[in-house]
Amino acid sequence: MKDKSMTVYPNAKINLGLFITGRRSDGYHLLETGFLPIPLCDVLELSVLVDEEEDRLEVVGGIETGALSDNLVLRAVRALRAVRPFPALSLRLAKHIPSGAGMGGGSADASFTLTAVNELCALGLSPEELEQIALGLGADCPIFVRNQPALGRGIGEVLTPLTLPQLAGYHLTIVKPEVHISTAEAFRGLLPIEPRETFLEVLLSQPVSSWSSSVINDFEPSLFPRYPELKEIKAELYRLGADFALMTGSGAALYALSKEPLSLETFEKKGYFLWQDRI
Repeated sequence: MKDKSMTVYPNAKINLGLFITGRRSDGYHLLETGFLPIPLCDVLELSVLVDEEEDRLEVVGGIETGALSDNLVLRAVRALRAVRPFPALSLRLAKHIPSGAGMGGGSADASFTLTAVNELCALGLSPEELEQIALGLGADCPIFVRNQPALGRGIGEVLTPLTLPQLAGYHLTIVKPEVHISTAEAFRGLLPIEPRETFLEVLLSQPVSSWSSSVINDFEPSLFPRYPELKEIKAELYRLGADFALMTGSGAALYALSKEPLSLETFEKKGYFLWQDRI
């Protein structure tokens, strides 16, 4: 075994468009989406417990993540133990990525746990094997194994590398109000979707300034009427100068791409979660 401790930084993602393209016989929806990892990160510390038999997990940061025993970090550890033996672990997760935001925070925590334990305990699993284990934890977990921009199809697990040179120099702004939307709630409320005439990767190859009329999120038409605040945030992002704004995943975070940093004073006054960086 290598060093007995490690710290990794599970990062969030945003969805560059999200098209619902069908539904499988088992009820899972088929989709097409652009995954873009972003440097908004949780912090996960791992260490091997000598002469102990049970894993320990501590979650800090004040972000609701549900029951500790069902946390995706522990579920990832259990999934790995089903294929490889390794000692008990001490895990400390500091949350910074908001939950119920559509930014994949829990999925990132799970997949970073897989890759970190694989290295820490010298399990020898390949990226392909880790992606298969990750898929068992959640449909958008595999994207965080290689953690590169990708086009996702199927239920999100069929990944193709995505090149986005037109994003160079853009500023990214994330805004999330005090709204929590579960994935199950978002899928239950989906409205009927018209068939697409153009593949998403073709639309994403165009200049960012053209995306507002074609790169959409199919969850917005059902969620915006239920949560008018989200629609208002998107309109405000455009008013502030965004070239493109969209809800990410199944919500409730929205993001904007702009050539210059956006003023966030309006959102600061409302106490929203805010984050900005340059792509």
